[in-house]
Amino acid sequence: MRLCLVLTARPEFHPPWTMVAHLTAFTLRRLAPAEVGRLVTHVVGDKAFPLAALQEVVRKTDGVPLFVEELTKTVLESGLLEEHEDRYALQGPRPPLAIPATLHDALLARLDRLAAAKVVAQLGATIGRTFAYDVVQAVAPLDAATLQGALAQLVEAEVVAQRGLPLQATYTFKHALIQDAAYQSLLRSTRQQYHQRIAQVLAERFPETAETQPEVLAQHYTAAGLHAQALSYWQRAGQLALERSAHREAVGCFERALSALQHLPETRDTREQAIDLRLALRTAFQALGDFGRILVLLREAETLAETLDDPYRLAQLSGFLSNYLYQTGAYDQAIAAAQRALVLATASGEIVPHALANRFLGTAYYAQGDYHRAIACFEQTVASLDGARRHDRFGLPILPAVASLAQLAMCYAELGIFAEGIALGAEGLRIAEAVAHPGSLMYALWGLGLLALRHGDLPRALPLLERAVGICQDADLPFYFPRAAAALGEAYTLVGRVADAVPLLTQATEQATAMAVAYFETLCRLALGESQMLAGCQGEAHTLAGRALVLTREHQERGNQAYALRLLGDIAARREPADIAQAEVHYRQALTLATELGMRPLQAHCHRSLGTLYSQAGRDALARAALSTAIEMYRAMDMTFWLPTAEAVLAQVERQ
Repeated sequence: MRLCLVLTARPEFHPPWTMVAHLTAFTLRRLAPAEVGRLVTHVVGDKAFPLAALQEVVRKTDGVPLFVEELTKTVLESGLLEEHEDRYALQGPRPPLAIPATLHDALLARLDRLAAAKVVAQLGATIGRTFAYDVVQAVAPLDAATLQGALAQLVEAEVVAQRGLPLQATYTFKHALIQDAAYQSLLRSTRQQYHQRIAQVLAERFPETAETQPEVLAQHYTAAGLHAQALSYWQRAGQLALERSAHREAVGCFERALSALQHLPETRDTREQAIDLRLALRTAFQALGDFGRILVLLREAETLAETLDDPYRLAQLSGFLSNYLYQTGAYDQAIAAAQRALVLATASGEIVPHALANRFLGTAYYAQGDYHRAIACFEQTVASLDGARRHDRFGLPILPAVASLAQLAMCYAELGIFAEGIALGAEGLRIAEAVAHPGSLMYALWGLGLLALRHGDLPRALPLLERAVGICQDADLPFYFPRAAAALGEAYTLVGRVADAVPLLTQATEQATAMAVAYFETLCRLALGESQMLAGCQGEAHTLAGRALVLTREHQERGNQAYALRLLGDIAARREPADIAQAEVHYRQALTLATELGMRPLQAHCHRSLGTLYSQAGRDALARAALSTAIEMYRAMDMTFWLPTAEAVLAQVERQ
């Protein structure tokens, strides 16, 4: 009888292949994540499986079908899931999944067969999923020959995969569950000893790892129960994450540092560290646009600082509170908090908190449209942060010097002082490029791009703003995206790319509204309203402009209020038939406010809009006067983008 025998075999077993007349061998590949999902669905049945639990199954099993099936069954039997009619739901956050009992004994038996190599597997598992030969050699209590033999045995048994020549190799456990089994086979006291030894060896013999990957040492010291050492390395890891704009990673590191701090005796030094860690967490949450915890962190830190009678840290806290109040649209309170920060900074005698307080104060003034006061504040910040201080972030998401220079450029843009604004913005961009910090570079590009937009220099504005928006997306800076996107969408609208502007501005508006940052929401609604108006969606445009006007009045954003009034005038002028009277009222109100605030570019736009409106109504004398004023102002500020339109309308009036 002809037989076809199909079987599976693991490399560590050697079946009697001589019994098989014709052997064809296949190496079975692991399942891809999508295939793991289908297998999990098969095991679970008709009910939906939580995505977080599925992701953990994918991570832990590495696509091995047996592991997938057993781990899924373990999750179902663990009590971690709440069963509903059509789905399972996690009862808490994504859990670390334990090795299924059905696999635990088999994996341990497999390790036991490795004899001396088991010790190396346990030590490697303590180092991590991947470990280097030179590290395991430094911590293993084995001679070189024994260690190399053990590693070769682990490779042959397919417990680990080797990359590179033996003495320079790195080894990776083939499956996360095998690493877990090797690690869990150690006594708790032995694990702690291993972790302590590994951390000490890394600190003493591998300084590059300690310098560039402090989180590795932090994890080992934490597992060893050495909280003081863990605290230091978690802080360092968080700061490095902030420097490369990895804000979610920074949150995790700083939270681990705070956890380590709770195990230490309470002293003045640990209280100061507790304040500083909360301020660092505030910075990370700020960049992510997650304001839910910021106020709590600031209040906790403030309580600690008051018990220490620490004017330096109290000044920092008042400044950060001012920034938080600005984000909620409480500008008067933000100004009061920043002024309190200035008093405390003066009492501390420290330059940096004084400079930061001025920056926060200037930001609140800018939001209110008080550009002259904002300029005075930002200039003081820039003057204080001289020399090396210009390249320091002082724990903030953006270099304060770069942010202040960018905001100076934006203030001058609103006042129509473009040459000086360009020089200041360019200086900020040079600093940001020199330090190669993504967030600071984004901010400098945005400030200079917004100035170019107000100037009408679209060939320059577009690439600057596109780079700024790109960095927001690539460097995970959701907090800054709405502002940069609002400016870019406005630029797209001006050059006729309304189809590109509308989806971008819609996304930005939704994000700004979700974050509940009033100033950002106003900017986005104004820009989207103008795009929708030009797209022919007059009803949508009017709703957006009307909501923007309400926001500006609620929060006393007088500069944005002038922009909202002008947009409402444009919408009224474009109706069929045009609402001449309503448009004139809005334009006049916008012009009055822009004149009061010194917003010369907006004044010129209002004169042009009024002149065009009067031309439509046949009021030639008023049209001629308004258009002549607009043209004169455009020429004085070198705003050539809008000149042809104004001159064409004036020429038409002159011919009538």
